[in-house]
Amino acid sequence: MQKNPIIPFILIMAFGIGLIFFLSIDGVGNKEEITSEHESAEGGESAEGGEDAAAGEFDPEALAQGKCISCHGNSYEGGMGPSLVGTALSEDEIKDVLANGKGAMPAGLVPEANLDEMATWIKSLGN
Repeated sequence: MQKNPIIPFILIMAFGIGLIFFLSIDGVGNKEEITSEHESAEGGESAEGGEDAAAGEFDPEALAQGKCISCHGNSYEGGMGPSLVGTALSEDEIKDVLANGKGAMPAGLVPEANLDEMATWIKSLGN
């Protein structure tokens, strides 16, 4: 009597589809919790409209670790984007780039209330 070799694959496929279905049902039920965790992990803005940023708890380096290293490199010395270390731009020019974007740099990565702190931190990278 020969065993059909496709049966284990069908069982594994059925188990995988069932697992994906039940995990998606769990995700739909917890979407508010998942969204609030995601927003707080992005560094600053809470579901209440940015109270963390207004409370003086803004950490420029944490924001840079989450949003800037993918283009500017782990040590901010360049990659796809230019080096932030020892930049020739003034703080006002840095704030303008952060607020409005430039080239491949998207606008709005830093909350508007924190542009001064972020620009000061970027200028301090050269020292």
